[in-house]
Amino acid sequence: MKFKVLSYSVLLSTLPLTSIYAAGLDRSGQSISAFLQSGNYAEAGISVLDPTVKGSSTVINKITGQDLTGEKITDMGSDYYFVNTALKLQITDQVSLGLIYDQPFGADALYDAKNQSFGNSLSGTSVEVKTQNLTALIGYQPTENWNFYAGPVWQTVEADINLKGNAYQVLNGYNIHVDQKEAYGWIAGTAYQIPKIALKASITYRSEIKHKAQSNETSLLPLYADALKKPEFNRLDKIAAVTEAVTPQSVNIDLQSGIATNTLAFANLRWVHWDQFTVTPKLLGLVGQDLISYSDDQYSATLGVAHKFNDQWAATTTVGYDSGAGNPVTTLGPTEGYWSVGLGGQFNPSQQSFIQAGVKYFWLGDATAQTGGINVGEFSNNYALGYGMKIGYRF
Repeated sequence: MKFKVLSYSVLLSTLPLTSIYAAGLDRSGQSISAFLQSGNYAEAGISVLDPTVKGSSTVINKITGQDLTGEKITDMGSDYYFVNTALKLQITDQVSLGLIYDQPFGADALYDAKNQSFGNSLSGTSVEVKTQNLTALIGYQPTENWNFYAGPVWQTVEADINLKGNAYQVLNGYNIHVDQKEAYGWIAGTAYQIPKIALKASITYRSEIKHKAQSNETSLLPLYADALKKPEFNRLDKIAAVTEAVTPQSVNIDLQSGIATNTLAFANLRWVHWDQFTVTPKLLGLVGQDLISYSDDQYSATLGVAHKFNDQWAATTTVGYDSGAGNPVTTLGPTEGYWSVGLGGQFNPSQQSFIQAGVKYFWLGDATAQTGGINVGEFSNNYALGYGMKIGYRF
């Protein structure tokens, strides 16, 4: 069973939707499949997510005594998109170079300003976390079957988070802006392939990356100082400091194999070390609270089949699972994992080029939202739609 180049390249990265909605802050899935393509190769893609995340409040404000239990929380999940590009050069028969850009972690959320639990009538709780990742790779192929690769990783993180409403008690009105700052990590892995039967297996490790960025925090804590009989709160209205965060280490395992003429089966398995991931800016640390905290590691899997109909058209179907990163969760992303199904297609206008597009539906896991160790919301029966497009070229 020998596969043509077109059939072998159907799963360039199982479409740009493999991990579009995942545990914690995980977004892109950090695939390096472009680097494992044969010859010289380039690609560019975009993925878009449209989540619907609703729930109900369980907030009782201990300062004012206001009971907001049962207040409806309308859709707080903001649409977002991210892009990825890659370039792979086969310098010699045994040496290859690669450069991959993606946006691996992030968060986007906006609560309704009219919601008393998460808004103050003028504005609602909001979060925007952005990252950029540039991975440089050098690979050594001692034989046609083996590929050993490694390289440095450049990464930036920036954030704007605003907490509004009774759910946050004395932190109602807290804001933090984290300046963009770069940091470095590394990547290493190995791959094995048998081209004649479209078999390919790879395992890739990414290191954690430690960030230390300038941040500015503001709060309304002085307004609560007298009521709480804590005069030290009078000083906590504005702090400029360095905030530390560590983006987690991870392992990706990718498998694919021909199972029939012009038909491939594939799997992507991913582990991300979210356990004990915590971000505690200085002002929040002074009042004994974290900004973001996860309790469990993330395990995810995507399984699928791709079939080539002719030299120009192919299609894929996928099912996926993500464990989430623990429950209860933060109010900034109140879901726990998902199940998903996806459909995709690929059109090859020539032997050298392709266009991919796909759609994926996510059943988002129910979750309890907490802040300061107190349950403040229940989120259930939520979902998301993901869309993606990618173009690629061999040269």
